[in-house]
Amino acid sequence: MELLQQKIINEGRVLSDHVLKVDAFLNHQIDPVLMVEIGKEFAQRFQHDQITKVLTIESSGIAPGMMAALELGVPVIFARKRKSLTLVDDLLTASVHSFTKNETNEISVSQKFLEPTDNVLIIDDFLANGQAAIGLTEIVEKAGAKTAGIGIVIEKSFQDGGKLLRDKGFKVESLARIQSLQGGKVTFLEEVGVGR
Repeated sequence: MELLQQKIINEGRVLSDHVLKVDAFLNHQIDPVLMVEIGKEFAQRFQHDQITKVLTIESSGIAPGMMAALELGVPVIFARKRKSLTLVDDLLTASVHSFTKNETNEISVSQKFLEPTDNVLIIDDFLANGQAAIGLTEIVEKAGAKTAGIGIVIEKSFQDGGKLLRDKGFKVESLARIQSLQGGKVTFLEEVGVGR
C-alpha cells in the first residue's frame, strides 16, 4: 500500500534494527485519512471471506480495526489488556507477550460478543513475533468461531511472526512489509514473487 509506505518513510523513525516508531500517524497520534484508506484496503482484501466480526487488541489496533469493520459493515470487538470492573463474566482469555514493551498481558473478550457462527477478521497494527495475533486466534477458537484471516498494517518480515501465522494456515494480509531496518533505513519487502 503505497500511501502507507510513504507515511512510514516520511514520518516513521527507526529506533534500532528491530524497532520502528510510527506514533506520528498510527499508534499515538492517528491520521484519520490514512485509517480510512487502510480500512478500504483491508475490506477489499477480505471481501470474499464472509467476515461477520472484526477482532483487534487495545489500543493500537482499534483505529485500523474500526475502519475495516466500517467498510465491511460488521461490528468490531477489541480485546482488553487491563481488567475492568464491568468485564467479569464469561471471559475468553489468552496470554500475549509484547515484543516492544517486553511484558506479558492477559487479554480478554466477553464471550457474548463472539458466536460459534462468526467468521472473524483479526486486525493489528504491527506483526513482529506474532504473539498478539496468536492470542487473538486462541480467543476466536475458544469461542468456537473461525479466524477467516489476519490483517496487519505493518509487518516486520525479518521477524518470525508472519511465517509462524502462515505456517499455521492463516490467511495473512500485510499492507506494508518491512524487510529491514538496518542502518536506520526502512527497506520494504517487494511484493513481486513473494507469497503474502
